[in-house]
Amino acid sequence: MFMPAKPALAQVWHTVKSDHFVVFYQEGECFAQKVADKAERYYQSIAYDIGYPRYSKFWIWENRVKIYLYPDKPDYLRNTSSPEWTEGLADYKNRCIASYVGSESFTENVLPHEIAHLIFRDFVGFENDIPLWLDEGIAQWWTSGNKNRIIQVVAKQLYARDAILSIDDISNFEIPKIRQFRYVEKVRTKDNEPAILILTPEQLINTFYLQSASLVDFMRRRYGQDRFTRFCRELRDGKSIDKAIQSVYGDYFQDLYGLERTWREYLAN
Repeated sequence: MFMPAKPALAQVWHTVKSDHFVVFYQEGECFAQKVADKAERYYQSIAYDIGYPRYSKFWIWENRVKIYLYPDKPDYLRNTSSPEWTEGLADYKNRCIASYVGSESFTENVLPHEIAHLIFRDFVGFENDIPLWLDEGIAQWWTSGNKNRIIQVVAKQLYARDAILSIDDISNFEIPKIRQFRYVEKVRTKDNEPAILILTPEQLINTFYLQSASLVDFMRRRYGQDRFTRFCRELRDGKSIDKAIQSVYGDYFQDLYGLERTWREYLAN
C-alpha cells in the first residue's frame, strides 16, 4: 500500500491542523476543514469507548495522524494504487489516511472506520495477536452507528438460514487474498451439524463484516461497555484472547468458543 511520507515536491499542499490530525490538501479547503472537524469528533468518541487514554501523547504534535486529500478520485486512485471501489484507505503503521476532496462516503463511513482501527491498534499494540474479527468488528461497529440494531436483525436472519461462519474462520480471515469465484466454507447448523456454505467473494466479505460487527455489538450491549473496555485492556497488557475472555467474561463463558456459543444462542432468540 503506497502512502506518501510527505507531500510530493511537485505539488503544492496546504494543511489544516487540529489537536490530533493534520489534513493535507491541494484544493478544497472547506472540505479539508470538514474532515479535520469530523476526525476530531470521531477520535474523542472512539477513544472514550475503547478506553484509550485521552491524555496520551501518541496523537499530538509531530505524532498527529496525517490525512491526505487528493483533488479528485482519479488522482487518489493513481497515487495510492487503490481498487476502483474504494473511497479511502489507511496505512496503519505509518499512521496515514488517504481519500479525495468531495467524498461524502469517506467522511461518514471510511474516516470513522479507519480512525477506529488506528486507535484500537495504538491501544492494544501491533505486536499482539488480535483476531481480525475483533479489529474489524470495532471499526465496523463505529461505521454502522445507529444501524447496529439492523446488523443484529440481519445476523439473526443468517443464523436462521445456517449461514453463519465459524469463529475459527472469521479469526483467520485474509481479505486481500479473496479472489476466487466461489468459496466453500465449513459451517455448523442450528442443530450443531456440519454443513458447507457456498459463497461469492462479495457474499463472503459481507458476511465476515456483518458477523464481526454483530459479535462486538453483542459483547458491548449484553455485558456493558465498561466490561468491553476492560477486555481491550487485557489484550493491551499481552493476554491471549482466551485469557482476556476468561479474566473479564469468566462468569458467562471461559474462552472464544464459549463466546461463540453464547452469541449463537442470542441469535437463535
